[in-house]
Amino acid sequence: MSDKFFFKGRKTPKPKHESYGFNTKRVAKLGTDVNPLVLSVQSEQRLKEINLLLSDNLLVGKVTIDASTEENVIDLMGILNKPVTTRFEKLPNRNEPCPCGSGKKYKKCCV
Repeated sequence: MSDKFFFKGRKTPKPKHESYGFNTKRVAKLGTDVNPLVLSVQSEQRLKEINLLLSDNLLVGKVTIDASTEENVIDLMGILNKPVTTRFEKLPNRNEPCPCGSGKKYKKCCV
């Protein structure tokens, strides 16, 4: 008789490393000691500005001055200007008083 009607569990055992929660596909965060930002600027004044931004935001980066190439600070600006989630005020329920101050229920006034 086949064991498929009586077998409880996996046919092939699950590998150990997957069940322990160790993430083998992790990437180091950009701007840390492990993965520093690589930036290039064109002037000494811009170098001071970038180093000030890095120190204010506790980031690590290698900044080089090269007047012949185009400035490359896209990674830094991407980290500093993260998009913010838009939040809206909660609308009142239908039977609550209207926030406009009319004294009527919300469903009778501003819907």
